[in-house]
Amino acid sequence: MQLSRLASLYTPEQASFATVYLEGRSPGEDAADQVRLRWHELRERLTKEGASEAALGSVDEALSQDKAGEEQADGRVLVASAEGRLALDQPWDAALGAGDQAHWGPFPELGSYVRHTADAVRVLLVVADQQEARFSAVTVATGGDAAEDSAPPQEGGSAPHRRVRHRSATVVNQDADDFDTTATDALRRTSPDLVVLAGEVQGRATLRSRMPDPLSAPLVETDRGGVTDSRARHVLDEELLQIATRHAQQKQRDDASRFHEAEGHRNTVQGSDKVLEAAESGALDMLFTEAGTAAGQEARILGAAARSGAGFALVPHGTGLAGGVAGILRFSPGG
Repeated sequence: MQLSRLASLYTPEQASFATVYLEGRSPGEDAADQVRLRWHELRERLTKEGASEAALGSVDEALSQDKAGEEQADGRVLVASAEGRLALDQPWDAALGAGDQAHWGPFPELGSYVRHTADAVRVLLVVADQQEARFSAVTVATGGDAAEDSAPPQEGGSAPHRRVRHRSATVVNQDADDFDTTATDALRRTSPDLVVLAGEVQGRATLRSRMPDPLSAPLVETDRGGVTDSRARHVLDEELLQIATRHAQQKQRDDASRFHEAEGHRNTVQGSDKVLEAAESGALDMLFTEAGTAAGQEARILGAAARSGAGFALVPHGTGLAGGVAGILRFSPGG
């Protein structure tokens, strides 16, 4: 993940920020009222902490524009400056179990959001039968911002449907002349970490032969579930969660190996103070934190790292980073 996408939040003229996390909950007829009640409680807390009315008003306005139904029940993270600029409004995964949170301070409190985003897995899901293929952009929240658990999620126990977001489905006939173009466009739009082929054996075989070669992401196949009814979709979501979780855990291990290799070349720093110094001097190339660990001075480190264009990666819990945070350097901060 490149932190430069957050750099615009950290402008020198804006000295204080309200950061609000609203967890997602089951959709219902009273979802809008529930969101308002929960925000009202957080708003009172922020007011006591000295939050500006302009910042609170911008969050008021954003939440008043919620859509009904499933989208209204999604989790959300918002950041508003003291001057009333809504600097961030993004989906937030409730399954992480953090609940509603509110912060007022000199920096946005985005550690949880950054770790969640870095560990989410983008999937191009293609469900096939003998006639058609359904392309869907899917984002899977693996829950990797916690101590790594090598066991797969238990069926029914991790609410996979809450952690698997299906978006922008396109259905195309497998024999259509424009099939290749559709597949290529789907890959380009999605920029997936994984391509998952699902459905019956013959449909998958036909689809596999028509997919672009080489693919821009690893290919995984499954015969689980489908999209024809809610039960089939739930089963497929369970499978996607397991596939994505394995992928995210492997990525964490790979990033830990990358750090240790740089450590062998004496090109790293560890601990909050040293990492912050490197970030503020522009020397930090990649920021690492351990899953499930919030570093000291985390909000300030993220701000400096974002302004300098550093990358961000998670490594497994227990990797042994000092204070749970470390970095690879572009150059020595003192040099």
